[in-house]
Amino acid sequence: MPSAASVFVVDDDASVRKSLTRLIETAGYTVESFASAREFLERMPSREPCCLVLDVRMPGMTGLDLQKALGKAVHQIPVVFVTGHGEVSMGINAMKAGAVDFLTKPFDRKDLLDAIGRAVARDTRTLTIEARTGSIHARVNTLTPRERQVFALVVTGMLNKQIAAALGIAEKTVKVHRARVMEKMRAGSVAELVRLADEVGVIVTKA
Repeated sequence: MPSAASVFVVDDDASVRKSLTRLIETAGYTVESFASAREFLERMPSREPCCLVLDVRMPGMTGLDLQKALGKAVHQIPVVFVTGHGEVSMGINAMKAGAVDFLTKPFDRKDLLDAIGRAVARDTRTLTIEARTGSIHARVNTLTPRERQVFALVVTGMLNKQIAAALGIAEKTVKVHRARVMEKMRAGSVAELVRLADEVGVIVTKA
């Protein structure tokens, strides 16, 4: 478990929030609790691995409503549902929407902590992927329009002379652009450049 991992508890019952907070803190997590879904949405998004322990039925915005709202975000926080009103259809819908688990009270403390562990592990992997993708996009943004065109054609396997013909420029100019692309993208080989292109979905553009 990452030392900075946080768990957010959202439940309208103060006694439940208190007991869940105590339990989760015993596993070494930093815990923040909220009395409503709206209150949770008002906090700043976390940049560290985290997950949400969420009640289903709450006044106003329900747990399922919150899950749906969070599903529209760029970074989706993993959700573990804990409820005293477990219904099969409700659980199925929650899991289809990406919930890590759907626990019905009374639940075993180990089951909850295991679910939180899986949720935090999922978020850690997602944040790592997002950071790498963001880094690659930043490199792509340093390319000039012509370098982007050469980049997109190089990764298709085209030779320099073929790229030159496609773009209507000299082959030696293609070589210069190609070298700059490799340098800016920090790619040691064409194979590595192809992997980078695949990760960010480079599109071939017209000259």
